[in-house]
Amino acid sequence: MDNCSLNCTRWRAEPATHLFPVPVLTGVTAACALLFLAGVAGNALTVAVVAKFRHMRSTTNLYLCSMAVSDLLVLLWLPLDLSRVWRYRPWRFGPLLCKLFQFVSESCTYSSILSITALSGERYLAICFPLRAKVLVTRARVRGLIAALWLVSLCSAGPVLVLVGVQHEPGADPRATAECKPTEFAVRSGLLGAMVWLSSVFFFLPVVCLTVLYSLIGRKLWRRGRGARGRVSARDSGNRQTVKMLAVVVFAFVLCWLPFHVGRYLFSKSQEAGSPLMAQVTQYCNLVSFVLFYLSAAINPVLYNIMSRKYRTAACKLFGVKRAPRRTASSIKGESLHSCTESSMSL
Repeated sequence: MDNCSLNCTRWRAEPATHLFPVPVLTGVTAACALLFLAGVAGNALTVAVVAKFRHMRSTTNLYLCSMAVSDLLVLLWLPLDLSRVWRYRPWRFGPLLCKLFQFVSESCTYSSILSITALSGERYLAICFPLRAKVLVTRARVRGLIAALWLVSLCSAGPVLVLVGVQHEPGADPRATAECKPTEFAVRSGLLGAMVWLSSVFFFLPVVCLTVLYSLIGRKLWRRGRGARGRVSARDSGNRQTVKMLAVVVFAFVLCWLPFHVGRYLFSKSQEAGSPLMAQVTQYCNLVSFVLFYLSAAINPVLYNIMSRKYRTAACKLFGVKRAPRRTASSIKGESLHSCTESSMSL
């Protein structure tokens, strides 16, 4: 679930409507403002580049475009989520927006991790079984798979529409204590706990799969490098660059999301211990995971720009900026990648 409803359940030792000192909230707001501007611009640019230039519509880039769409949807809700960090009650936006906000955040998160996993599986096929990948991996099939991944994500996040709502404290003024959070029914029935487990499965199971896949890919490329005796083909060079970039994207995703799950574990322990100090420490951990959650949605275009010359060239071309290409032996050799399988082309 999103950072402020499942794993940031509010500790109310103080009657204030915000949980953190104003200087802390000001710093978080400044960081989130930068992430919002950079993330929206960067992800929109990624979608525009893939949509505008036909040569950029490789199977790998279709996955990256899908991830950019999900990241854009997440970032568009950042101002609303940030307002809850400043003032979590009363909720003034109605029950429909409460449910929709949680649902979009959850489904887009699922879509991102499934897309990363599917993309890594495609890379594994392209590098370890190139002839089979040439037959199996096509644009039409990848588009169908992306649509299926989105459908699975939407269905998996569907229970959120029932589990969250606008709640208020019994016997208190609903207009003053209204809060967007898990319902009492969700907590009592155990459905909330089941949803937490589902969220954990959507993180840890793909991480295990990604670890195995990139280990196998690394071993394959290492063996090819040894067998080539210093001569690396243009195809292997392109594969190495693509895998390196995707590995960094995966690492950034895991790094940004791990505190989310650690914070949730600490929260459960603080509830068992009943310690106000532990609860307060947990809240600050959750505040860090809140910022990292949006960092994960904003960082990918930055990584593409740093690691992919092809992406930078296409972005400059989109804005009509001419870049003087550097004609080196490696760049000339890299142009032969256009003759490789479609699945080997990427940002």
